[in-house]
This record gives sequence, structure tokens and C-alpha cells, in this order.
Amino acid sequence: MSEQDSTPPAGSCDAVVVGAGIAGLYAVHRLRERGLTVRAFEAGSGPGGVWYWNRYPGARCDVESVDYSYSFSDELQQDWDWSEKYATQPEILRYLEHVADRFDLRRSFQFDTRVTSATLDEQALRWTVRTDRGEQVSARFLLTAVGPLSNANTPAFDGLDTFGGEVHHTATWPHEGVDFTGKRVGVIGTGSSGIQSIPLIAEQAERLFVFQRTANYSIPAGNTRLDDATRAAHKADYPERRRLSWESGGGSPHRTHPKKTLDVTARERDTAYEERWKLGGVLFSKTFPDQLTDLAANDTAREFWERKVRAVIDDPAIAELLVPNDHAMGAKRIVTDSGYYETYNRGNVELVNLKADPIVGMDATGVNTTGAHYELDAIVLATGFDAMTGSLDKLEIVGRGGQTLKDKWTAGPETYLGLGVDGFPNFFNVNGPGATGVLANMVLHSELHVDWIADAIAYLDDHGGDGIEAEPEAVAEWVDKCRTLAEKSLLNTANSWYLGANIPGRPRVFMPFAGGFSTYREIITGIAESGYKGFAIR
Repeated sequence: MSEQDSTPPAGSCDAVVVGAGIAGLYAVHRLRERGLTVRAFEAGSGPGGVWYWNRYPGARCDVESVDYSYSFSDELQQDWDWSEKYATQPEILRYLEHVADRFDLRRSFQFDTRVTSATLDEQALRWTVRTDRGEQVSARFLLTAVGPLSNANTPAFDGLDTFGGEVHHTATWPHEGVDFTGKRVGVIGTGSSGIQSIPLIAEQAERLFVFQRTANYSIPAGNTRLDDATRAAHKADYPERRRLSWESGGGSPHRTHPKKTLDVTARERDTAYEERWKLGGVLFSKTFPDQLTDLAANDTAREFWERKVRAVIDDPAIAELLVPNDHAMGAKRIVTDSGYYETYNRGNVELVNLKADPIVGMDATGVNTTGAHYELDAIVLATGFDAMTGSLDKLEIVGRGGQTLKDKWTAGPETYLGLGVDGFPNFFNVNGPGATGVLANMVLHSELHVDWIADAIAYLDDHGGDGIEAEPEAVAEWVDKCRTLAEKSLLNTANSWYLGANIPGRPRVFMPFAGGFSTYREIITGIAESGYKGFAIR
């Protein structure tokens, strides 16, 4: 069956895909290419996923744009021109809209529609999917591509609903934008969205108060415009660039230093760190191969970073507050910024240290801390996400015996390869717990997952099976492997969203696979080549 013939019959299809982000778009394309009938649902009014919703000022990817792009079509690679080294949200959204149109993906999606539940028919091994529009669809396979960073976290601030001014969350930013000119603005949170938006909000606001609970490490993006010669060189080098990316620890073509941190001289270390500083972004934490496993090695990177940052902040007391002292560098995801630390040199910006003076609530006119009241016209909640499992929790996914996925994961998510869950046959979650996911280039990781799923479905059909389901023993072994890898690294030592530490009551479980992108790829590819060892074919 060709793509043009793959319009699903009403009420029934081979596969339901939830989400129209990077993974969801590719899933529709790849499954239709295989001849499957596909229905796809998206809560937003168009494609883009996280890049559709996150329109806050300064939103920018922390992976180079030439790498943060699909590899499945060389024609697409050659035709699309990126304008900047690190693309902004509007450009990434235009790219994803272009992909949706180029491959005629919109016709498989129903937008402005939220999936509310998916229930397994244990006898037929089919999923009944229901939406907030009252629709019901029967599908053999269920693919959730809802994104690990898509469920906005709004802390339960006492009195927030009584505030008389504007309230905006960075994850659900108004599409028409927000004008803060002449206003007193409070930004709560200094994670990625806070650090990226604060410099631009400061340029508009009459007065900006930054409420910081935990200082984070951020690296200047070193962003540049891409000229025609650079773009041509990128396109000519795509085969090698992609090869290096697939074989890397994080889905990028850049390699770590061949020697361990402390096996080189101080001058060699500083030279290597300087090169990564100029490259910009999260790759600084991977300058040396042992940087996220050896605290002494990590300290050298932290000291280099600290010298750079203190040098651009005028007030040493403010610098002291902005330098983290509670976690290793890279244990939380490093942010990529444009002029963040320099913003605190502006006369209209004030940093509020919530560790010393915590927020106790809001009222009609602003924010109350234990020691002061801050009169505001607008509050920006840069408070991040209920990561990894939050969006899945909002779906009522009901497997064998009437057990919901949320209940099964009460003590923390448990998967096999990040792809299968025992008790939930023919269900695949893309880029979620148990996979490298958020520790890698999400575009290539999405392709890896979707290709694996499509091949598993083909294997199932070729062998006359109705369903594929992770075996409990395989799940237990994989969970243990993921836990062991995390415990061997510094990633497990910080109160990060990797562990769900930002959500009250969430069990502290390190959710991604910390063994590296290429290692993860080798493992899941080997499982497929073995005839899907650890999965029951029914």
C-alpha cells in the first residue's frame, strides 16, 4: 500500500500516533511509508510539539541547527537553509511546518484534539483511543510521542490566582507575544527558559526581579549567522557529520578529548575548555571523557567556567549568588544563553535569592517573600516541566487487567529499552524513560526510536504475530542497568528534573539511560537483530 492509498477507514486504523512534534511527525511519515494506516492527534493547532508551544523570548535550541534536523531525507538536508548556528524557536517551527507540508503529513493529523485515554482490548490486542472531542478510534498499535519536556509545571503558589496582573508560563507563551515595556516584571525560575528569556525581558521592562531558588550553569551560545559558504560546507559534509553523530555519546559530531581530564597539563586543559567555550552550549560538559564521572575532573571544568562568568559580572556579591555550589557541572542540563550573566549589570534588574528569602505567596499586587513584597505588573513562570512522565500521566493508558500506566509507574517508570512496558502490548513511547532521549540530540533519537518501532512492526507481521510485549524479566534487568549506569555518573547527584526532583511527591529515580547515545543505539539494534530478545511475540 502506498502513502497516497493509506487513508485509514473511519474508526479503525493500524496505528495511532499522539503528538505532532519532531517524533510524531516522523512516526506518521515512517509508518505510512510502510503502508500502515495512521491516525494522529495533536492538542495544538499545528505541528511543532515543544516548538509550537514554547514561544517565550529567547527560546533557542542548544544543539547546532545543522545537527538538530532530520537525517532521513538527503533532499531535505540539501534544500533547507539554516540562518543561525543555534536556531531560534520561530525558525525551528518553520522547519517543522515545512517538513509537515513537504511530506504531506498534516492530512493524518487531527489538530486541536487531545487524547484523553487509551484502553487495551486484551483479546484482540488492539487499543481503543478516545479524544476530548468524543471520538473513539481502534488501533493495533499506540505510539505516544508526547515529548519528555511538554507538561508545564506550575508550582502551587498560594494566592497566584489572586494576582491582578499578567501571568505567563514560558511553556504556554501567547502566540502573539508579550510586550513588557514600562512594566514591573517578576521572573520565577532560572532554568533554561528563565535564563534564555531574562536578557530580552530586561531590555523591555522598566524593572525586572529575578526570583532564583537554585543557580544553574550556563554557557554562552556564541551564536553566529550562517553565510552561504558555511551552509554549503555543512551540506557537503553531511554524510560524515551524520556518521560521527550516530557514533557519538550525545548525537553530535563533536568528539571529546582523547585523554582523561587529569592526564593532560593545566595549559592543555584550558586550551580544550576554551575551544568548547567558543563552540558554545551543552557540549562544554563533554570536553573530556571523564568529566561527568570523576568529580576531580569535573572541578577543573567548573573552575574554568567560574573564572569566565565572574569576569563579566560587575558586582561580586551578585556573582556569588549566580555561581552554583550544590551540584557538579553538567549534573543538571547546562543552559545555552545569550548575555545572561551580563544582564545583572543593568540598573533595572534585581536578583532575589529565594534560598535566603523564599516566596510565601502572591497577592493582588505582586509576590511576597519572607522578607519583602515585590509590586509587579506581570509574573513570568519559568518553572519548567513535569519531565519525562508528566505528559503520559495526563493520558489514561490502561493495559492488562485494567492497570493504568500511571499506577504501574507509581514507584518510578519501568521500561525495557525505553520502548516496551510489560502489560502494555503494542504500545511504544518515544523518547521517554529508559532511553537516552533528553541526554542526546532529540531529532536523531526520534529517528532511531521510530525506525526501531517500524522495523519491530514489520518483524511482527512477517512472523504472523498479533502483538509484541516486553517481558517482565527484561524490564527488571533494564531498570537495574539504567540505575547502575546513573549511579556511576555525576548525573545522579543533583536534584534535577532527570530524577523528577522538581515535582513534589515524585519518586527520585534517574529516568534516562546514561550510557550514551551510540551505546544505546548498539544495544537496541542488537536486540532487534536477535529477533527481539526480551519481547514476547504473540
